[in-house]
Amino acid sequence: MVGRPSPKTSPPPAWPDAESIAVLDGLFGQSPIGIAVYDTELRLVRVNPALERLSGTPAERLLGKRVHELLAGAEADAVEERLRTVLRTGRPLVAVEHHGHTPAEPERRRAWSVSSFRLAAPSGRVLGVACAVVDITERHLAGRRVALLSEAGARIGSTLDVTRSAEELTEVMVPESADFIAVDLLAGVDVGEEPPPGPVPGAAVLRRAAIRSVLARAPEATYPVGALITYHPDTPQARCMTTGVPRLIPVLAEDADWLAHYSERAAKILEAGVHSVMTLPLRARDVTLGLVHLYRWQRPDAFGEDDLALAVELAARAALCLDNARRYTREHQGVLTLQSGLLQSGAPDPGALEVAHRYLPAQAHAGVAGDWFDVIPLSGARIGLAVGDVTGRGLVAVTRAARLRTAVRALAVMDLTPDELLTRLDELMQRAQQFQQVDGDPAEVFATCLYAVYDPVSGRCSAASAGHPPPAVVRPGGPAELLRMPVGLPLGLGGLPFEAIDVDLPDGSFLALFTDGLVRSRAGDIDSSLSRLRQALARPDTQLDTLAQSAVDAVMPNHAPEDDAVLLLARTRLLSRDRVATWDLPSEPVIVAKARAMTERQLGAWHLEDMAFTTELIVSELVTNAIRYGRPPIRLRLIRERSLICEVSDTSSTSPHLRHAATTDEGGRGLFMIARLADTWGTRYTPTGKTIWAGQTATPDAAPS
Repeated sequence: MVGRPSPKTSPPPAWPDAESIAVLDGLFGQSPIGIAVYDTELRLVRVNPALERLSGTPAERLLGKRVHELLAGAEADAVEERLRTVLRTGRPLVAVEHHGHTPAEPERRRAWSVSSFRLAAPSGRVLGVACAVVDITERHLAGRRVALLSEAGARIGSTLDVTRSAEELTEVMVPESADFIAVDLLAGVDVGEEPPPGPVPGAAVLRRAAIRSVLARAPEATYPVGALITYHPDTPQARCMTTGVPRLIPVLAEDADWLAHYSERAAKILEAGVHSVMTLPLRARDVTLGLVHLYRWQRPDAFGEDDLALAVELAARAALCLDNARRYTREHQGVLTLQSGLLQSGAPDPGALEVAHRYLPAQAHAGVAGDWFDVIPLSGARIGLAVGDVTGRGLVAVTRAARLRTAVRALAVMDLTPDELLTRLDELMQRAQQFQQVDGDPAEVFATCLYAVYDPVSGRCSAASAGHPPPAVVRPGGPAELLRMPVGLPLGLGGLPFEAIDVDLPDGSFLALFTDGLVRSRAGDIDSSLSRLRQALARPDTQLDTLAQSAVDAVMPNHAPEDDAVLLLARTRLLSRDRVATWDLPSEPVIVAKARAMTERQLGAWHLEDMAFTTELIVSELVTNAIRYGRPPIRLRLIRERSLICEVSDTSSTSPHLRHAATTDEGGRGLFMIARLADTWGTRYTPTGKTIWAGQTATPDAAPS
C-alpha cells in the first residue's frame, strides 16, 4: 500500500531588510510595554515611548546614562547587579519586581515588573541587555492591601484585652501604611464602660491607648500612652468623632489651620516633618469607641483614597475587636466584684485568730475562677476556716462558688465536725448534678474544699479535705510543713467517707490555707513552688499581712497566675486560763442556786457586773434543763472573749426544742427565755453528748484589752 506523500512546509515569507527594520522600529515604538536597551557598559542607548511615559522623563535626558546616574543607593546597586548577571550568563531574569520613585511623581512609590535578557548579533557577539518594564503599581497595592487585611485578621484581637487590641492595630499599620499612629479611646472604654450612643461631642475626654512609630520610643508623639486628651472642636479629630466620617488631609500644608489651637503640638508635628494625615473613628455596633490618626513624615508619598479605604476597613475590624474586649472587660470586672464578696473575712479581730489573705485573679484572658475562702465564727469562741475551688470559669463559676460558700456557712453554724460537714456538702453537690441533668445541662460540677475548726480554749484544730491541698502549719520556733492528712475525693463524686484529723497548735502557731492556683502552673514545678512557700512562711515573727504578701511574692513574682489563687493565713491565739471558768455539777436541783452564785462571782472578777442578772437567768435555765432532761455528768463553762458565752454540757443526745408553752403549763419556757435573753444560742453535739450554749455581746467598756 502506497502512503500519501507528506505535505511540504512552505518557508516563511522573507521581508526585505528595510521592511524588517520598519517592523522592529514599529514594535519598539508602539509597544505598550516599556523597553530599555543598555550596551555592554550598561549605558542606556535606547528607550521606547512607553518607558518615557512610565518614567516621566524624555528620552534625551535618559540616553547615555549609567544605572547609578538614573537611580540612587541600594536601589541602583540591585538593578546593576541584575543587569551584569544577565550580561555575563546570558540567562534571562523574568518578572523581577522593582520598587522606586519617578521624577514625575517623586512623592509616590511605584512598582514595576522587569524582565531582562541579553542581546547578541547573529555572529554571537554580545551587544547589550534589553529590559521590558510593566507598571504593576495597582496590582502590587491591591496585593498589599489583601495581605495587610489578612494579617490584621490574624493579629488584631488575639486577646480580650482592650489595650492590647489597640496595640495590635498600631503594629499592623506601622510601618506598612504610616510612619506614626496613635489610638485614642473614650475614657472608661479601657475598663469596660459602655460609651454613650449617638454622636460623640468633640470635647469628649479620651485616653491614649497606644502609639507606634518607625522611630524608637516615638519621639514625635505629642501625648504619651495613658494621657487624657481633649481635642478642640475645630480639629480633624473632634470633627471625626462628632460626624463619624473619616478625615483625609493629603497635604498638611494646605489644611493646617487647626494646628493653631495647639501651638506646642503643632511645633512638634511640623518639626517632625509630617506632611500627610488621616483620622478615622473607631465605631462598632453603632457606638463610637474612640479614634485612630495616622501620619506620614518619612515616606514622601501622601495618603490617598486607596490608603483611606484600607485604613477604614482596618479600623472597622479593630473597632469590633476593641468592643468585644470592652464587653469582656465589663463582664470580667463584674465577676471580680462578685468574687470580692466571697473573699471577705468574717473573723473577729482581736479574737481567737488573727487572719490575713491574698487573692490573685488569673490573667484576664483566662477568666475568673471559682476560688473562695471564708472565716466563720462558731460557738464556744471557735473559728471555722474554709477554702475551696469550683470547676468552671466566669460568672457561672463564681455563682457556684457563692452557693457552695453559703452552704458551708449554713452547715458550719450547725457545729458539724469537718468530716461530717464535707459529707453533707458532697451530698448537696450530687443532688445539684441530678437537677442539672433533669434541666438538660450535661455539665458536671465538682469542687474541692478544705474545712478546719480551731478551738482557742483547748488549742486544738480539726481539719478535713475534699480533694483540696492540705494546709501548711508553722509552730513557734519550727519549720513550715504541710499537714499530713488524708485527702478525700472532690465534692460531687461520692464514694469513700471523709476523714478528719486533730492537731494541737500552741499559741502563736499559724495555718496557711491556699488553692492550687498558688502553686500550680504549666511551666513550673509544684514541689519547687511548695518549697518556696514553706521558706517564705518560716518567719512567724513577721506581721501577718506582710507575711502573706511575702509568701505570694516568693511563689509567683510576676503576680499573673494562670489560675486564680487564694492564700489565707491564720495565727492562733489561745485564750488565757483567766478567760475560761469551768465547773462540774452534780445532777441535783439544789445545785442551780450554787451555779448562779458561782456565775455572779466570776462576772464580778471579769468586771461584767451589769450582765449578772441576765446571765444568772440563762445559767439557771440551762442547768435546770440539763438536770431534768439530760444525763450526768453536767458541766458549766463560762468563756470571756469578745462576747460572754455560757455553756452547759451533759451526756444525753436528746435535742432540745423551742416551743411556746400554754398559760396553764407549769414548764416548757426555759429555751424560750434563753432565746429572748441571749443574742445567739444553739446546740452542738459531741462524741460524748451535747452542749447547749448562749452568747451575749459584752458591753464596750468591759471589752478585753
